[in-house]
Amino acid sequence: MQISRLFQIIYILLEKGTTTANELAERFEVSVRTIYRDVEALSQAGIPIYTSQGKGGGISLTDKFILNKSLLSEKEQDEILLALQSLSAVRYPEFDEVLSKLSVLFMKSNVNWIEVDFSSWGSEQRQKEIFSLLKNTILEQRVIAFSYFSAAGEKSERLVAPMKLLFKNKSWYLQGYCLHRMACRTFKITRMSDVRVIGDSSAYEFKQEQMTTAAPNDSAEIKIPLKLKISAAGAYRVYDDFDEKDITKNENGSYTVNVVMPGGEWIYNYLFSFGPLLEVIEPQNIRFEMAARIKDLMGKYAI
Repeated sequence: MQISRLFQIIYILLEKGTTTANELAERFEVSVRTIYRDVEALSQAGIPIYTSQGKGGGISLTDKFILNKSLLSEKEQDEILLALQSLSAVRYPEFDEVLSKLSVLFMKSNVNWIEVDFSSWGSEQRQKEIFSLLKNTILEQRVIAFSYFSAAGEKSERLVAPMKLLFKNKSWYLQGYCLHRMACRTFKITRMSDVRVIGDSSAYEFKQEQMTTAAPNDSAEIKIPLKLKISAAGAYRVYDDFDEKDITKNENGSYTVNVVMPGGEWIYNYLFSFGPLLEVIEPQNIRFEMAARIKDLMGKYAI
């Protein structure tokens, strides 16, 4: 909290010029003595801050002071602003406000040189609300309850201590410690509903280092090595979806892809998304299951 208050004090002084310890104490709901300790901390950090007595006196910064010459390097400023711009891309007002304030502090006028679009769900109001709630529960170490639909369409009730929000493969996920399964799990946010905060996590013993990059479908223990053949017409998908080291281009222009992917129902939907561009070569059980599903689909559309 102190670091945040120190930055805000600098911002206020840059904006107002001079203010009093009493005004700052009232604004931040701390004692005047605390404000003077903050002033001392800023001074020790190299910020040219000073106090003056008498009418019109108070706490001020040296004229023409620029934050970037005293506290953060040019590269550090750019990294902070880039991180805030990335967060701002999900369209949350609090990030825009912080970005605006730090732009003033760093004396930067051009902070819109990059745009990050986190894709579909962020534009929906309900998902925005879930995102904001999850963000706060992670920062405040709260426990949440919610209903969850698996990739197979099965509904279950979950009790989770959230740890991290993850954006992966065009979708948002929540990583957390599931208190029902007593293990770390990853949940696709679009499959979560009726999300509610039920308490803090102080009663539960778990460590963040326990988190692993579990599969989005809760099948982290299942990994399937796949050998795929993709036609030349599917080149745009090949380099979008797979690492270059896993791709071999064949003489006829087609591609062979050797990749390891998490198992589960979702994998069939993913493979079918390529349509006629893709053929599963290995493993045989996936190939046979694909054939069975194609046969079933043909039966539904038989003329």
